[in-house]
Parts: sequence; C-alpha cells; structure tokens
Amino acid sequence: MNTNGLRSQNWFAGLGRDVFVQRAYLRAEGFGPQVFDGRPIIGICNSWSELTNCNVHLRLVAEAVKRGVWQAGGVPLEFPTISLGEPFIKPTTMLYRNLMAMDVEEMIRANPLDGVVLLGGCDKTTIAQLLGAASADLPAIFVTGGPMLKAHWRGQALGSGTDAFRMWDQVRAGTLSEEEFVEVEGAFARSPGHCMVMGTASTLACLAEALGMTLPGAACIPAPDSRRLALAEASGRQIVATVAAGLRPSQIITQQALENAIRVDMAIGGSTNAVVHLLALAGRLKLSIGLEVFDKLSRTTPCLVNVKPSGNRLMEDLFYAGGIPAVMKELEPLLHLDCLTVNGRTLGENLHAAPAPDGEVIRPRTAPLHPEGGTVVLHGNLAPQGAILKQTAASPHLLTHRGPALVFRDRVDLFERIDDPALPVTPDSVLVLQHAGPVGGPGMPEWGNVPVPKKLLEAGCQDVVRISDGRMSGTAYGTIVLHVAPEAAVGGPLAFVRDGDLMTLNVPERRLTLEVTEAELESRRMGWQPPARHYTRGYGRLFLEHVLQADRGCDFDFLVAGPNPDRDLAMFYAGLGRRTIKQTETNPV
Repeated sequence: MNTNGLRSQNWFAGLGRDVFVQRAYLRAEGFGPQVFDGRPIIGICNSWSELTNCNVHLRLVAEAVKRGVWQAGGVPLEFPTISLGEPFIKPTTMLYRNLMAMDVEEMIRANPLDGVVLLGGCDKTTIAQLLGAASADLPAIFVTGGPMLKAHWRGQALGSGTDAFRMWDQVRAGTLSEEEFVEVEGAFARSPGHCMVMGTASTLACLAEALGMTLPGAACIPAPDSRRLALAEASGRQIVATVAAGLRPSQIITQQALENAIRVDMAIGGSTNAVVHLLALAGRLKLSIGLEVFDKLSRTTPCLVNVKPSGNRLMEDLFYAGGIPAVMKELEPLLHLDCLTVNGRTLGENLHAAPAPDGEVIRPRTAPLHPEGGTVVLHGNLAPQGAILKQTAASPHLLTHRGPALVFRDRVDLFERIDDPALPVTPDSVLVLQHAGPVGGPGMPEWGNVPVPKKLLEAGCQDVVRISDGRMSGTAYGTIVLHVAPEAAVGGPLAFVRDGDLMTLNVPERRLTLEVTEAELESRRMGWQPPARHYTRGYGRLFLEHVLQADRGCDFDFLVAGPNPDRDLAMFYAGLGRRTIKQTETNPV
C-alpha cells in the first residue's frame, strides 16, 4: 500500500502538534500504533436506529463489515448518520432526504477516511447515502439491509404496504372485520428488514446493485439470512481493494450505469419514487438524465419481475430465483456491459455466470409480465414538466380514460370528505389532490395514493383515476398519476383545476390533458394566490427556499453538480506546508 497515497495520512502521518493530538485521541479508543502504519481507514456509515425498523439489524451487519475490513488489512471506524424511518417520520421522510445526504457527505468529507461502506435499508436511507457518497466521491461500497421475510396469514403470503392498503380497503368496504385486521397486524412484519414487496426500499436496493455500487447479488438476500452477513464481510474486504485501486463513485455511476439502472427499474416494476431519486443522483454527478430518458427506456424495456405490487410474488422469491443478476442477465442485450462496478470488474464480467430466468418470478423477455417498463412518463397541459404513472400496478381499463375532476384542496380536505356518503363521485370521476408536492406538502409526501371513496368501495369499484403533485408509497397500486410538475403550490396548472373540468388520461400516447382553454386557464392563473409557506425558520425554511421540482429530483439547487469535495481540504494542507513523514513507533502500547 502506498502510504502517501492515502487520504487519512493527512491526519496521522509525520510529526507535529496536530498529528500528535489526532493520533493520541484515536489511541484513546484502545488502538495500538499499528493502525497508523499505512493501513487504509475505512468508515462504516451506519443508519441504524430503533426508530427505523428496516435498519434495526444494521449493528450486526456493521460487525460483519468490520471483520472483512480487518481481514483485508484496513482499519474500520463506524460512525452514525441521520436515519429516516418511513413509517414514523411526519409529514414525510422525503422532507429530510437531502438533510441526510448532506450529513453523509459532510461526515465522509470531514473525517480521516480513505473509503466508506454505506449501510442502509429504508427508502430514503439508501438514496441519501448514495447521494452523499456521490458528492463526496471517495471510494465507497453499499451494503443494503435486505428485505424482511414473507408474512403469512391464513394461507396467504402477504406483502408489506401492498396488502395493508388492500386489506384496509376491505375493512372500509365491510368485507374484512376489524378483529381480522388486527390479527393480520401481528403477522405482518415478522423480521427486521425493509418491505418485502417491490416498494421503494427494495427498488433502491436493486438499483444500487444495478449501478454497480454493491457486490453482485446483494440486493435481494433476506435481512435475517446468514448470507447477508457473509456479503457484508465480503464488502468489508472489497472496500480495502477498492481504495487501493482508487475507484470512486464518479467512475461507477456514469451516464451508462444510470441508463442500466433505469432499465432494471423498468424490468422489475420498480417504485415510482425511483424516478425522483435517480434524477437527483444524476444531478449530483452532472449527468444528462431527464424524464425523456426514462420515457425512452420504458418504451423499450419489458417488465419481467413478478413481484407485488406489479405481480403476485415477494422479494424472498426473487432472491431464490436468482435476484438482480438473473434479471440483468435476461436484459443483457439492452445493457451497457462495459460499465465498471465496485468490485473492479465490468458488468458483463459479473453477469457471465448469472442464472437464467426461472420463468415464473423472473420472466424471459419473450414472455414478459408487461411488454413495456413499469413506469411511464406523461406530458400535457396539466403537467408541462412531466408526470409519471406505474402502469404495471394500474387497472388496464383505466389507462385510457376521460372523466370529470373532483378536486381536493389538500390532504385535510381529502380526509374530511373522502368517505362522505354524499360525495359527488362516480367510477368515471378523476380525483385530484392539490398541494402535496415538494413545497406544498411540504416535502412531497406519499399522499398521492388517494383512497378510493368508501361510497365506491361499497358499490364494488376498486379503482379510479387519481392525480396529484405528490408521491405514493412504492408498495401501493392503482391508476394513480404522480409527481405532476410544476406543482400546485408554485402555480403549476394543477392549482387551477376545478370540480367538473374534463380530464383525459391516455397512457399509450403518454398524454395527460386538462380540457380547459388556455384563455380560461390564464384567467384562473390571474386570480391565483400562493398558499402560506409551512416554515419560516430552520431546516424547513431552507428546504422550501432551495428544493427543486420533481422533474429535477427534488434536490437542493445548491447541491447539484458540486465541486470536488477534497479541494478545500487539499488547499488547507498545502497552506500548512505539512510534511507527511512516516513516524516509526517503537512502543507497542
């Protein structure tokens, strides 16, 4: 190992007052002087928290990573970051995704690290760590927490989120008792790990692997499976080799790698949230990825993976069927196979021994679950900057639909009226939720999964077209248009929709149209007043003043395509004129 090539040596090598203090304080943790003899310092960035059930097992995963780092001759040092638990944080973890990404980036940048292993699982913990690592651009490898085990109840295999939404509608319709619903609650989440359907957490784990930021096969191993720990240990060994090779995220997450990830997202029927997160990641690295790329790749990528909510199986089944390597093997003709991955090999080399699809959980391209990708991009006068819909989780008969709008001003209005027996709604109605976007929510909460009105459920109607500027859970399903941009709260056309306006959804033609004349829209626009802002101080104010719209990933404007994070640190050391003389330790204690 070239000692002078290690970033951590700027803290620990040579003589001087600062070096003395820094070495002494690390030795206060019980380390001997051997930790300073040119070994790479590997940070373990852990989003463990008891408020994040998906990540609650990551302490054990971190220990496995440490074993691997020691085995390969590195020194592992674990540190915490913000942890975002999707079930608990209100109004939404999306409000804090960028804050966590900043936390990750700054802690990587500010500390004496040569490389970092990222530990995440719940939705925003994965993407926040990828965003932070991409901006810091030190050698990094991701270890996901893995999906929880299947839930079982009365002979049914249940999936988190997806079946909760379905069963709650059954309670509302009177076909499932409250006692049965409570009984399901006790069987629903029976292990650590993230949602075991193809929700946002599972999707992002799969996309981290597709990007080349994990070891092959990492995404789908169930959280309690011993192979998850074996992979974590192997990742600890690999990060030391990655540091030696000088391989950075910017060399792995390229334009071609992001296109591969989008292909995989379409093939797995991935969460709609993946779109906004991948757009943010592209912005961090100044890559030319916009909604038009998602649309192009969606049209030419078949959906192959039969996992809820697009199919009927679960993530555990996908693991047994070969996981993401098997999916990418079937997509091989559509992928950029020369992309580098974190193990130093190309994607094509990694896929050489990948298994063929099993035909049931992973379909062959010749017999796909759906001929196009899971997510489609829509445009029209209602969404000048775009909107999205998950067609594989929608009702086929509603993918082409024309009906009158029924407008809800915000979430409070929605829940005050949605189950009113007098609600003027029919199966032809188009439910419109305003002010659920990045500014209006605030934070673009998962409110887009507007409930089907109780009046319709009782009549046997299970789905209607729903439109909003918010997001929905990746575990959700239905004919739901999301991420309408620009949002209502900043004066997007969604703000001007009124009850009774005719609206047309045409998924085959990728159109979303409000059938109101431009003159009438302009008249409504002239009388529009922006809503009061949710925050006047603190992080909330920062968020509202700097968040970009959904078509740009909802990142902060000042975080997009930043400079080399080590530039200022390098200038600092150059200004000190610090020598990097290796000190020989004779006292082992």
